[in-house]
Amino acid sequence: MFSTLPVPIIQAPMAGGVSTPVLAAAVANAGGLGFLAGGYKTAEAMRKEIHELRTLTDRPFGVNVFVPGDKTVDEEALERYRAVLEAEAGRLGASVGEPIWDDDDWEAKLDVLLEERVPVVSFTFGCPDKAVIAALQKAGSFVMVTVTSREEACMAAEAGADALCVQGAEAGGHRASFGNGPEADGAAELFPLLADVRAAVRIPLVAAGGIMDGRGIAAALKAGASAVQLGTAFLRCPESGAHPLHKQALADPRFTGTEVTRAFTGRWARGLANRFMAEYRALAPAAYPHVHHMTKPLRAAAAKAGDPEGMSLWAGKGYRLARELPAAELVKELKRELEEAWQTPARQLYGLGEPGEDS
Repeated sequence: MFSTLPVPIIQAPMAGGVSTPVLAAAVANAGGLGFLAGGYKTAEAMRKEIHELRTLTDRPFGVNVFVPGDKTVDEEALERYRAVLEAEAGRLGASVGEPIWDDDDWEAKLDVLLEERVPVVSFTFGCPDKAVIAALQKAGSFVMVTVTSREEACMAAEAGADALCVQGAEAGGHRASFGNGPEADGAAELFPLLADVRAAVRIPLVAAGGIMDGRGIAAALKAGASAVQLGTAFLRCPESGAHPLHKQALADPRFTGTEVTRAFTGRWARGLANRFMAEYRALAPAAYPHVHHMTKPLRAAAAKAGDPEGMSLWAGKGYRLARELPAAELVKELKRELEEAWQTPARQLYGLGEPGEDS
């Protein structure tokens, strides 16, 4: 699959309206692999986007879906968090949403993927059953599972995945881990994780997490990846569906770094550190998608009020390198940088200097 891409770049599926059909088509037409995000929409809305994308490109593309998680949560902790959020809602003139569990239209989305014979299908938050993967492959789909550890990689390979997207701790947005435990701060960074997974499985790997330019792409390819997946790098593109305040925040000097939090959705995710994170990070329970539904009206109200301090500004560690370029131009520039970096000795590429130099 990846050997057929003119450019070994995959545009990450970013849920919540960011990964639009126009963005995916622009990347695909420029030689990369464009992706739609099936998360947070109905199966029929996902189908509609697939149809729209197919009117914009005849190139291969991908669709990502969320694997449903555990319904079991600490109800008392969830209720305590809801009570705390009431004050936030009052300031915004909004109401806290209902803390419900749902499977994100899982079965219906699988039916759509099979019926539409999507070229590439990827999964986040878990690994589907062998039967699901086999059915998609029979329908002609190349199946990829996103993993964050050696153990998850082995599980996905055993289930029959064609490739793995290896997500390092530097990545923006949700941690794709199969579970939702307390281990986020100890998550492995991309390059150590890539080496660990490479030693454990024998299927193609896609590197994801903090990669923003051609130098980073070259380093990942030299480390054993068959392609790279970039999300934050595409956020400021005009084709991106990210909120204008989100795009502006990526270049705003008042946002000085990223943090990992459960405050917005009940699942670990990396974004620009802001007031909401600071006030609620320690209080949010491990309850997804319950917390997502609770804070959704608050995030929408903050956006409407022009207040990025109350929004989920998902971004990877390299966000300062995000460029305000049309997606096709960005892919072209990344390809140029990659070709230039590919000629660079490995020691320099990894920032190690020359043997004998002081570090």
